Amino acid sequence: MKIKLLDAHDRFDHFTKQNFGIGTCCQNLIDKRPFGEHPFYIFSHARTLGMDERIKLWLTGRYKKIEDTPEKFIIWQPRLTKPKAQTNSMLFKAYPGTDNVKTIWIIPAPELWEQFKKGLLTGNETVWNSISQYKSNRESLESPEPDDLNDDQIDKIYQELSRDARRRGANDISTTKLLC
Repeated sequence: MKIKLLDAHDRFDHFTKQNFGIGTCCQNLIDKRPFGEHPFYIFSHARTLGMDERIKLWLTGRYKKIEDTPEKFIIWQPRLTKPKAQTNSMLFKAYPGTDNVKTIWIIPAPELWEQFKKGLLTGNETVWNSISQYKSNRESLESPEPDDLNDDQIDKIYQELSRDARRRGANDISTTKLLC
């Protein structure tokens, strides 16, 4: 295959100018300390944009053509409980006050799985292990971590967040979904 140097440069330039970095998104959430100093999960998953949402984005003037608007975006959600494993998602566990972030899983869309096999140029051990566990032992991905909070501790944190939200006059006390 012959690669055109300018075409490759344009694609690389476009890729590097995107606002997406797993580390940056995780750090932004950790810095916000949504649950104080308690360790928490960062659940990241893609959401498809409807045509009305794409039109709204296009009307902002940020995109020249409606075809240039994104079809999906990624939600970064802080959680105290571990979600069910699903394709096209990532799960990390963050420890505020430290520089520790544990990767629990990175499971791409099924049509991309084969490219992450060990030994391939695009192979990735973490992703391949996540895919393998998802296919054969999903329960292990979804089982609680040894340092997870118990239900009483989680309820107490949510009650405190609820009281703080009422004090501030906030109407929505649900867990914040952040876009990065």
